[in-house]
Amino acid sequence: MAPSKKSGKKAPAKVSSTAKKVVDPMFPSRPRSNRIGGDVRPQGRDLSRFVKWPKYVRVQRQRAILYQRLKVPPVINQFTKALTKNEAATTFKLFDTYRPATPAQKKQKVKEAAAAKAAGGEKPKGVEHQLKFGLKHVTTLVEEKKAKFVAIACDVDPIELVVWLPALCRKMDVPFVIVKDKARLGALVHQKTAAVVALTGVEKSDQKTLDSLSSMAMEKYNNNVELVRKWGGGIMGLKTQAKLEKRAKQIEAEEAKKLKSQGL
Repeated sequence: MAPSKKSGKKAPAKVSSTAKKVVDPMFPSRPRSNRIGGDVRPQGRDLSRFVKWPKYVRVQRQRAILYQRLKVPPVINQFTKALTKNEAATTFKLFDTYRPATPAQKKQKVKEAAAAKAAGGEKPKGVEHQLKFGLKHVTTLVEEKKAKFVAIACDVDPIELVVWLPALCRKMDVPFVIVKDKARLGALVHQKTAAVVALTGVEKSDQKTLDSLSSMAMEKYNNNVELVRKWGGGIMGLKTQAKLEKRAKQIEAEEAKKLKSQGL
């Protein structure tokens, strides 16, 4: 036979007599949630320094900081002295008049020339003046003194591609300017970017504008001696500046103490 179960008295359940926690209203409880996007910082606070930016952004920021910290030779530093907004507007307005034809426009011109030839008429005249681009092509034009006005982009990378071009323009007495930026120059000639563009001539109606731009370029770049003498960079960060100031104050205090001890 199975043993009979004993039916004893159960112990009474314990009554929980826990006192309520006193909460300080000055320090409210803010539980954190560490899941993705859970513990978001308050709005209006700049969190850009905590963002991991793409590599190309980090590289261009580091380059900008290095240009400030290191001593930059005058030959490279001159590329930071681009045209002002108003001067650039006038320059690009003139360039826009002499933009080269797009591939579609060239194709249309060939068709028109073929149709004119088939009809026995005169061949349509080509455009006399237009923007020239391509580093080798522009260099040849400058060497042959055919270029009348040259624009160089300020952000060419690597800078060694165009670092010698201002010196060549000065030697050949060709007016040149430094403009922002290679993408804007590229848009003029239907390319993604362009390091340099040049004009070999303009129509009579635009000759006055070209003369005024050329005289401005000669004054600001070609004949500007200070531009090729002035070094750039050498600007320390805020932490380094504070450290140097503190060090200078300590040296002054030591000197004052020495003079006081000597009775001077």
